[in-house]
Amino acid sequence: MGMHASAHIVWDWNGTLFHDNEAIIGATNAAAAELGLAPITLEQYRAMYCVPVPKFYERLMGRLPTEAEWEAMDVVFHQHYSEHRVRCSLTEGAAELLTLWRSAGRSQSLLSMYGHDELIPLVRGFGIETHFIRVEGRTGPSGGSKAEHMVRHLEALTGVDPERTVVIGDAADDAVAARHVGARAVLYTGGSHSRDSLEAMGVPVVDTLDQAVAEAERLAA
Repeated sequence: MGMHASAHIVWDWNGTLFHDNEAIIGATNAAAAELGLAPITLEQYRAMYCVPVPKFYERLMGRLPTEAEWEAMDVVFHQHYSEHRVRCSLTEGAAELLTLWRSAGRSQSLLSMYGHDELIPLVRGFGIETHFIRVEGRTGPSGGSKAEHMVRHLEALTGVDPERTVVIGDAADDAVAARHVGARAVLYTGGSHSRDSLEAMGVPVVDTLDQAVAEAERLAA
């Protein structure tokens, strides 16, 4: 495709490479039920989801959850998600796109806000770990922004220029994290956000991962 090998993609996991919408919405509703809240649809979730995640629950509840409520919901969310993620798969075409990008001599890495110790065996189980020069999940408390994690992630990558880096994710926070480190972003509509909320970030918004990679190629050229 004629691009210099220094072009780099930082992939998001949940809702991007990993098509886990059913597990996410089920876990969200299980967590909300802890406080007696009615279940929501995927469309409602996409319209309201934001980080930090307690602000999302504020939109559901009409107030911020207390620290005790947040901790209880977080535990239930992760328990439910762990049980139901086993029925989820990679997004259609993801494995092939990872192979093609790597085969062209370009680098890619994975940065997720899913817990690191849970992420690694999950990625390994799909047989795609070798496509990435670094696979990194969240360490520390859940619910925050990806921005500071992105700083550490890129600092750990040898020979990767932020100006030639494109973050591909499904959340507005992926664009925020990219901007925080001087990288570009492409946002994918198949995950946690509605198209309207993604388009408000002022970056390319696409409906397939194939389109996302094509945009990444254009932005990093």
